[in-house]
Amino acid sequence: MIAKYGYPHITTSAATDGVAEFAKRWPNSFWMLGTSTQLAHGVVEALGKLKAKGDIGNKVALVNVADAFGLELIGAAKPQLAAAGFEIVYETSYPLGTQDLAPVISGAKAAAPDAFVAFSYPGDTFALTEQAQVQGLDVGAFYTGVGTAFPAFAGRFKEAANGVMGIGGANVNDEKIKAYFAKAAAAGTAPDFWASATTYAGLQILGQAIEKAGSLDKAAVVDAIRAGTFDTVIGPISMPNNVNPNVWTVGQWDNGVFKAVAAEGLATAGDPVKKPAWK
Repeated sequence: MIAKYGYPHITTSAATDGVAEFAKRWPNSFWMLGTSTQLAHGVVEALGKLKAKGDIGNKVALVNVADAFGLELIGAAKPQLAAAGFEIVYETSYPLGTQDLAPVISGAKAAAPDAFVAFSYPGDTFALTEQAQVQGLDVGAFYTGVGTAFPAFAGRFKEAANGVMGIGGANVNDEKIKAYFAKAAAAGTAPDFWASATTYAGLQILGQAIEKAGSLDKAAVVDAIRAGTFDTVIGPISMPNNVNPNVWTVGQWDNGVFKAVAAEGLATAGDPVKKPAWK
């Protein structure tokens, strides 16, 4: 259906290593949120910085939801972790929709890791974080997946969210990002710190491409997106191969903001810091 009617399709809710293949299959599609390999690289980069500072050791507990998202990310992360000198001391997956994740956390705790990494969906993200608090899984780096960037995460865990890392982030020091968040707040909406700004950037690209094309002709707009460079809230973007290469990959909660601490092609808001003990 993406290619059937030829409309420009700018997606900001998909992250997969299949984007290059999809862009060839559907030449009117454009992919904004990065690849599994990029996101996994961000995790390893953040952990590597903490290890280099002596904030964590090299032992990692690694878990994932057993669907395409989790499987792609763990498949990308494992060789990168090994290459960076990390040892996976605990690894498990769980079916999509699993309600009780206490055994996952108890297994991880028994392995005495220095870092905990979960490629999880929102329900899992909240449940794993809650169980880590309940069971006292204190590690120097605690990372969860989709949902960590949601304002509701900080709302739920409050001060305990500080130091938790997850997918996404935003350069909260950038003036354009500050202005975007201020406008969203004025409209009564608290955007997340991952896909929201990138979604807005996709709309900016569409608007500017229509202006460049001077037409609403679908093919002309698609050609304009592919050929142009666009001024967006997340910075200049060009997609000659239909894929945006510039993404924030890891964020970390710091007193109510989920600031980017790892990225590809974009500035971050600082380096990762060691997670404090659970409050």
